[in-house]
Amino acid sequence: MAALARLRARLPALREEYFRRNRCVDEDRKIKYKAAVKIQSWFRGCRVRAYLRHLNKMVICIQKRWRGYQSRRYFRKIVKTAYFIMKMNFYNEMAVRIQKRWRGYYVRKYIHNYYALKKYLEAVSVNNEIVRNELQEYAEMNENERRKKDQEKKEKEKKYQARKMHYLLSTEQIAGIYNSPFRKSPDPMELLLRQSKPLSHRQQQVKSPFTDELYDWPTCKRPPTFHAGEPLPPIGRQKPQGPFRDTAEVLRQRYKPLEPTLRVATSIDSPLGKARAEMKREEWRNHIHDNEFLPFSSYHKNEKYDPSIHRSGKYGQETYGIKHFREVQPNKWVTGKLLEWSGMWNTS
Repeated sequence: MAALARLRARLPALREEYFRRNRCVDEDRKIKYKAAVKIQSWFRGCRVRAYLRHLNKMVICIQKRWRGYQSRRYFRKIVKTAYFIMKMNFYNEMAVRIQKRWRGYYVRKYIHNYYALKKYLEAVSVNNEIVRNELQEYAEMNENERRKKDQEKKEKEKKYQARKMHYLLSTEQIAGIYNSPFRKSPDPMELLLRQSKPLSHRQQQVKSPFTDELYDWPTCKRPPTFHAGEPLPPIGRQKPQGPFRDTAEVLRQRYKPLEPTLRVATSIDSPLGKARAEMKREEWRNHIHDNEFLPFSSYHKNEKYDPSIHRSGKYGQETYGIKHFREVQPNKWVTGKLLEWSGMWNTS
């Protein structure tokens, strides 16, 4: 019994020792497990990386061999093509040279004679030089003629101005504007004024617009014409002063042919007048009413409204919208009921 009591007394301590040892074993087992996992992961990683490096090297080697094979094959083809092209170019160049030599020889011998062509070109150059010299002389001659004409035109204009301004000539008593006393010699215009004559102001003859034949004078269908075989000598009288028109214009207006209007040319009982009168009568018969409709004016403002037959009753005009649009039912009105309810509410 004593031993049993001692065992019971030692039981809690044994239990704690058991739990402590189990906990140490579990912790040691977890540490060892983690270390094993770490070692395995490191080893497997090293093995996989080594395998991947090996695969990468193998792939690079295969690609290198394949690309080298393709490049050598491609360059062989390029070299063959280039060699073929060079060969064809060489053959083509040789053929071109042969053709050029043969064609040159053929043309020089059978088509073109070099010496004859040279002689022809020399003749053409000589002819061109002759033509060029003649054209140069012709151009110079035209230029001299043009200058001569311009000079003559200027001389004529200067003489005309001198005749026109002859009143500016100097006299013995009064010196002109071109004869200044401060000059040693007179102006060239002064000398030209002395040589020229004064300009005479004669009235120019107006050519008559009428013809040489008198035709149909009473009917006035054509303008009157006068016979003028030889021109009459000019009358030395001047044009009268005042607002007088030209004689030819006055005669043209006086003997102007008659141009009647359409109303004067047609008779009173013409078919056109009858047709117009019939059209007016037909238009008057077809009129519905004579009152013009003016919607935007105050023409109908003060007029009394005339109701239509459909809107008028026996004893007067009916209100619009009662008979034809709605029915009158006083028993359904709400106003009477509202009044009754309000009265009952006030009494209560």
